[in-house]
Amino acid sequence: MNLPSFLWLWKIAAWSMGLAIAAYFLLAIAGIWMRILRLKNQSYPQGLRLFHLAIGSILVFLVLLLLTVGIIGTLGYYGNLGHSPHLVAGILVVTLVLVSAGSALAIGKWEKARSLHLITNSILFFGFIFVSLSGWGIVQKYLP
Repeated sequence: MNLPSFLWLWKIAAWSMGLAIAAYFLLAIAGIWMRILRLKNQSYPQGLRLFHLAIGSILVFLVLLLLTVGIIGTLGYYGNLGHSPHLVAGILVVTLVLVSAGSALAIGKWEKARSLHLITNSILFFGFIFVSLSGWGIVQKYLP
């Protein structure tokens, strides 16, 4: 297939990645705020936990959208997957986000959930760097 037919797909990917990174940083700010309040034995402002869960849900949606766009775009353009380290980086980030979301939902039900959530999100920071750098290399292939 020719590239122009895929331009709309790459625009979705670019916006989704930018929004995913923004969501990650919003989650970090809200999460750090909640941790500080918890360590001080203070209650959260009304809606903070709900905000954190809502933005987390949006992040899950965005990374799954990115995975879908990446698979469709790569299969449509090349006919198969695995042309760069970006596939590994993408699967790593999707896995980390899903583990983070799952552990977040288990906080309060499972003793180690909060620790897993914090560790996963710390690793996710480097995952986003890896996927962004490898994705930038992919973008360069499609720019004139």
